[in-house]
Amino acid sequence: MITTVTLNASIDKAYYMEGAIENGRVMRVKAVHNSAGGKGLNVARAVHLCGEEVLATGLVGGYNGKYLEALLDKDDIPHAFEHIEGETRSCINILDEVFGSTEYLEPGCAVTEREKLKFLERFPEIIGDSQVVTMSGSVPAGLPADIYREMILTAKRAGKQVILDTSGVLLEKGLEACPTLVKPNQDELEQLFSAKIAGREDVIARAEKLCGQGISYVVVSLGGDGALMACREGVLQADAPKVEAVNTVGCGDSMVGAMAVALKRGFEPERMLRYAVAVASANALSPDTGSFEPAVCEKLFEEVKVVRL
Repeated sequence: MITTVTLNASIDKAYYMEGAIENGRVMRVKAVHNSAGGKGLNVARAVHLCGEEVLATGLVGGYNGKYLEALLDKDDIPHAFEHIEGETRSCINILDEVFGSTEYLEPGCAVTEREKLKFLERFPEIIGDSQVVTMSGSVPAGLPADIYREMILTAKRAGKQVILDTSGVLLEKGLEACPTLVKPNQDELEQLFSAKIAGREDVIARAEKLCGQGISYVVVSLGGDGALMACREGVLQADAPKVEAVNTVGCGDSMVGAMAVALKRGFEPERMLRYAVAVASANALSPDTGSFEPAVCEKLFEEVKVVRL
């Protein structure tokens, strides 16, 4: 089993617009799609579509929290959330023909110390049957910057493999616990090392440095260009197949889900990277966030080229 952690869950609302956005005017939405959101829940859907058992956990609250759980039930995603007093946030993705995707992300309600401690007390039991644990995204107010570090150490003591996908100080503190795999993008690498990236060689150097600090796999997403992986076996790059993207939101989360599945199945690094890029590319072809057609993924897997650098 794979457990996905989403501490700052949300109701994700995709607004499909008819025509271009015009600022300062009332705009009519052509269609709306609501989903249980937050990066970790996108991961959970990807894991489910890959054919592995998954359990979603994290923090939810209020009417939105109940709605979020109902949406997960509809998607056949089992869940074990800690319920808090505050209201789960909403996040809006506006999709129009001129600007593409524009996201408005609420910060999330504050979590009390009691609620945090209650969740951390349950956490070892929640992940008990899982071989891989993923931790994704931002955290709400009230949670400390080292929350992922603490949770990674707990999971590792229980013998679990851990994937961390976050940014800023959360990533910096989480790296201290040496998760199994991290997935920064180039912007996050620049922030982490406080230095601009001039090209692929800079990406490789920073990924190898993280790998040398005890991270088994450092995967850097390169958007439409695929992804790069530094690991004990060396540095690999996968070129993404050329696709006509419909919605790129959730591609990185789908990649995390695929890598969690790959870790559980014991894939070698080359196949892991190839599989992750295929799943992310398939996600880009779906209008729904964190969703893809498995048959499309299988076809794209054959098109992904991996080279050793």
